[in-house]
Amino acid sequence: MPINDIAAYARLTPADVEAFGADLDTIRADIEESLGAKDATYIRRVIAFQRLLDIAARLQIARSRSRGGWAVGAVALAYAKTIENMEIGHNVSHGQWDWMNDPEIHSNTWEWDMVGPSSQWRYSHNYRHHVFTNVVGVDDDLGFGVLRVTRDQLWKPADLWQPLRNIFLALVFEWGIARHGFHSETERASTHEARQAVKKAMLVKIARQTAKDYFVLPALSLRRWRRTLTANATANLLRNLWSYVVIFCGHFPDGVQTFAPEVLQSETRAEWYLRQMLGAANFKAGRALAFSSGNLCYQIEHHLFPDLPSNRLAQVSVRVRQLCDKYDVPYTTGSLTRQYLQTLRTIFRLALPDGTWAGTRR
Repeated sequence: MPINDIAAYARLTPADVEAFGADLDTIRADIEESLGAKDATYIRRVIAFQRLLDIAARLQIARSRSRGGWAVGAVALAYAKTIENMEIGHNVSHGQWDWMNDPEIHSNTWEWDMVGPSSQWRYSHNYRHHVFTNVVGVDDDLGFGVLRVTRDQLWKPADLWQPLRNIFLALVFEWGIARHGFHSETERASTHEARQAVKKAMLVKIARQTAKDYFVLPALSLRRWRRTLTANATANLLRNLWSYVVIFCGHFPDGVQTFAPEVLQSETRAEWYLRQMLGAANFKAGRALAFSSGNLCYQIEHHLFPDLPSNRLAQVSVRVRQLCDKYDVPYTTGSLTRQYLQTLRTIFRLALPDGTWAGTRR
């Protein structure tokens, strides 16, 4: 059953919950006060590195004389696309770097290297998901509209196909994100003209993105157009698979809770914090893996402070864990493999009617 009393579930008194929230506010204030030139240098260097890697990868693809050389270029291009989407695009669009007042590195101006317009994604993700995290019937990110990830979602015969839908979603994850953002924007559009504007923005971005990856850049390669075309497709596929794994490991492993809409009726800021703690999961990562995941290995900290710069989340996580120990609040984490296997188990089990598997979680 979804949680309808967060404080009672966490076995905290109202005073404890408010103290917990105040401690988190202190962490936030400390980080905000310490932001400065070092952080600005970090994101500018990441952007420069990503762009240089993208160019180097494309040159490698163009000049390679062997399959091995082509593969190196395709993988490097996939990594460049991953960095752009996860460590740059996702985090910039959250407003993590708006404090710099740089018109290029700003949530209102950054357009990422994916088929969905970042403006549509910002509403579905920054607002619908991050504000209403895991509230059943409100947060559309619970299964992204195509997967049943909790027993609080009614089982339908079509769910029998969800293991196959899960594979398909992983392969075309950028298109799933685009569809998700488009659906949310269309749903909130109040007039026919507004809905048409949403549709036009979506079609324009799809046209630009597909033209770049599958027509313009291959054409510029002249007789090597097939190499470029297949490398771009391969890079997009690898980026999609990795993004899917990272996102799913932060939202659907064992221990992640769902909530009844009633929690929103009188929710305080401190209770919102607590819901974010209970509604997200981390996975263990060193510096390289953290960077490669857009620092979303710290999904709990990201949900607590979605607009704090990603390069600070490792530092934040130390203090958050100390608070969890202090208030005996669950802190869901594990290896990347463990978190993903738990997620897969949930997807497969919930494809079947309730009661088919004894002890099915969530």
